[in-house]
Amino acid sequence: MQKFTLGDVEISRVVEWHGNFAPAGVLFPSMPDELWREHESWLDPEFWNATTGDYYAYMQTWVLRSAGRVVLVDTGLGNDKPRDHELLARRDGDFLARLADAGVEPEDVDIVVNTHLHADHVGWNTRLVDGEWVPTFPNARYLMSRADFDYWNPANGHVQRSTFGSVDDSRATFADSVLPIHQAGQAVLWEGDGHRIDEDLSLELAPGHTPGSAVLRLESGTDRAMFVGDVVHTPLQMIEPNHDTCLSEDQVEAARSRDRVLEQAAATNSLVVPAHLGGAAAAEVAYANGAYSIKRWGPLTPFR
Repeated sequence: MQKFTLGDVEISRVVEWHGNFAPAGVLFPSMPDELWREHESWLDPEFWNATTGDYYAYMQTWVLRSAGRVVLVDTGLGNDKPRDHELLARRDGDFLARLADAGVEPEDVDIVVNTHLHADHVGWNTRLVDGEWVPTFPNARYLMSRADFDYWNPANGHVQRSTFGSVDDSRATFADSVLPIHQAGQAVLWEGDGHRIDEDLSLELAPGHTPGSAVLRLESGTDRAMFVGDVVHTPLQMIEPNHDTCLSEDQVEAARSRDRVLEQAAATNSLVVPAHLGGAAAAEVAYANGAYSIKRWGPLTPFR
């Protein structure tokens, strides 16, 4: 089962890629190997490969049907993109067919939420047609935080301290997966502390991983969920939130945002849904005696 419902919102999971992503010690430099080994019984194999020591990642898109509209949360890797990173480079995947299996054609999408503008979250914003990058979802509004748009826009002269891939990949990502959306008039650059999508869905800032990293909050009936993007990469960060990845622009601020998000999730009994989590794809957390714990896994069965 790759579909569940919270309140009035139906949620589907569309996986583009999954596999060993990078050595855990490289991606999470402050996490000692002993911490991974201590939790090996439940981390391996869905979240970490105990044999190779690699972090196991999913590249996936969440499809939300809310208030009569189709909402995509992040758009994955994309095809044909010129990149240095081998996972991203000129892919020829079947993501759109997988999206169709979930009952969604590109023309059906009303809203795209980019939780942030790293390459692995905006890849299918566009596709290559007759040598031009055009919006994949022609009828959609693409919600991007202005903080991220301005930060990654090379016209503003920012120097990024870390990237997914390389500085060249970051520039290429903006050029082929972000700027064409803005030029087509489909980008909504939201500002301030948050943005309301409908009666059940809203966005709020959680900066650090990138300056405009955002969380999509779902509140429908008595159900709660937080689609946290890359605020959380591994469930180990749900119990040890001070550890961050080497990919964050500001690791200290990212840790503060993660702690705040987890605190809110525990207080509101919200399902925490990270962008790259395998297994059940989500978890509920509890907070007691100064520590977080995983209270319950999400409703999905492992994909692989």
